[in-house]
Amino acid sequence: MLVTVDFGSREPWTAEERSTELAELAASAQAKVVHQEIVRRHEPSPACFIGKGKVEELALICRRDNIDVAIFNNDLTASQQKNLEEALGVKSIDRTQLILDIFARRAHSNEGKLQVELAQLNYMLPRLTGKGVQMSRTGGGIGTSGPGEQKLEVDRRTIRSRISKLKKDLEKLADRRDMMRSKRSRVPLFTIAIVGYTNVGKSTLLNALTNSDVVVRDKLFATLDPTIRKFVMPNNQKVLFIDTVGFIKSLPHHLVEAFKATLEEAAEADILLHVVDASHPKVNEQADAVYEVLKQINAVDKPKITAINKIDKVENKTVVENLCRQFDGSVAISALKRLGFDDLVSKILIYLKGSTAIININIPTGDIKTLNIIRENGFIIKQEYGPDTVAIEAEVPLRLKNMLEGKFPENNLEI
Repeated sequence: MLVTVDFGSREPWTAEERSTELAELAASAQAKVVHQEIVRRHEPSPACFIGKGKVEELALICRRDNIDVAIFNNDLTASQQKNLEEALGVKSIDRTQLILDIFARRAHSNEGKLQVELAQLNYMLPRLTGKGVQMSRTGGGIGTSGPGEQKLEVDRRTIRSRISKLKKDLEKLADRRDMMRSKRSRVPLFTIAIVGYTNVGKSTLLNALTNSDVVVRDKLFATLDPTIRKFVMPNNQKVLFIDTVGFIKSLPHHLVEAFKATLEEAAEADILLHVVDASHPKVNEQADAVYEVLKQINAVDKPKITAINKIDKVENKTVVENLCRQFDGSVAISALKRLGFDDLVSKILIYLKGSTAIININIPTGDIKTLNIIRENGFIIKQEYGPDTVAIEAEVPLRLKNMLEGKFPENNLEI
């Protein structure tokens, strides 16, 4: 059973739209939705979040339809969750717990699993007292993936100790990622982080651009662990595309905190490729949700290209034209049909032009390593071999120019 409570606020999403998204989240958690309920209230009830009469009505539906989980589209307090479970007679979870469950199912890397466990334990810590029905049902199901499968009778001290250890382990992994990022900067590659609302087609775009095989499913949060792929631009400059975790409206605070290290890939990128779903009725609201998360990781002011995706699904082309006018630096594409890719690459090249320089440099004939770095990361315009040196004129990334200046201070690289 899905329960969405509408308090009559002027939210950009209607209760019906929020209920539809909750159904998609539930499907991603492998739930079979039997009943959806929208409850209208002026304010939440301190005891059960919804009124006593509505709770009794929902309890009858649960028994009638043999429902075993009630998912609320709002955050519940520990006491509200406990009271609802006792009154409904079924396990009751809120939206945050559902998203945490999906993340637990999707995490494959060691770091991803640690991040999800940390977020789940932080969520569960204030909810340890009196778990009621949920406590007695320790088997599988929604809201029990990851550490949720462990019995929660363990005391707070044990959980706090585990949280402390997880944070230390994640710090070590973050240090390792910093080291990897530092290595990448030594052979300077322009980085493009693909960001966007969940299920807008980020992984499909990455696969189509780079001939990769990242898992693509028509489900929310199909991709959780970041994926990095190399791409060669028409000017022979190599760039890195980084596919990041999908965002969602009101992404739970625990997840933003736990995934900050992963989201740093977006914060550290040279530009952001923001993918939006032109066919979605709430495309603007989804974009706002993405900007909200980017604010939290201090990446909202980065240079952005907006890819208006899924244009093959939009019958009214005026919709696409309006979106292209609305978003700065936008280009209309279909990742699935591989439409608009030339325009997208041309748009990226415009940004690359501002990050490259044409240099003249004399390299010792035996320094094959430096010559290969220039070949692999830049575009050689002219090359002349002398007795002891190779004179090269090339267009290279600014980072590579700076690195070469440090290595060959006697050269005046700039033309």
